[in-house]
Amino acid sequence: MPLAKQIVADLTVAMKAQDAGRTSTLRMVKAAMMNRQIEKGSELDDDEMQKLLRSLVKQRRDSIEQYEKAGRQELVDKEKAEIDVIETYLPQAVSQDEIEQAVAAAIAETGATSIKDMGKVMKTVQAALAGKNADGRLISEVVKAKLGTA
Repeated sequence: MPLAKQIVADLTVAMKAQDAGRTSTLRMVKAAMMNRQIEKGSELDDDEMQKLLRSLVKQRRDSIEQYEKAGRQELVDKEKAEIDVIETYLPQAVSQDEIEQAVAAAIAETGATSIKDMGKVMKTVQAALAGKNADGRLISEVVKAKLGTA
């Protein structure tokens, strides 16, 4: 079943089960999906849906950061719950080890020697991890650490 249809079906199940948290999160995902479909002018395929879901997760992580600075724990908890629901539709996240291996391979492939080469390395790593659920911020931190000590 296509990801978009699965989300709509799961929304119906959540509403029938009166699962308020899951229902509100899936409604938000469905609204974002509909907006993206209107922009595109056609249905979204699974790759586009995954890109949309990763974007929604990133937005929530950024919000969590802001809420933690403001001391709003109830909002942090709400955002984390939304991330948990959204991530069920994404492939398993890439591990720290996989990221470090991809970064090491990219550094060797590009011949990067300093932090100035970070852009080339990031581009290569993201291409290598395309289609996998990789956190861009974590990749960036690993690249900085490796190039900073290289």
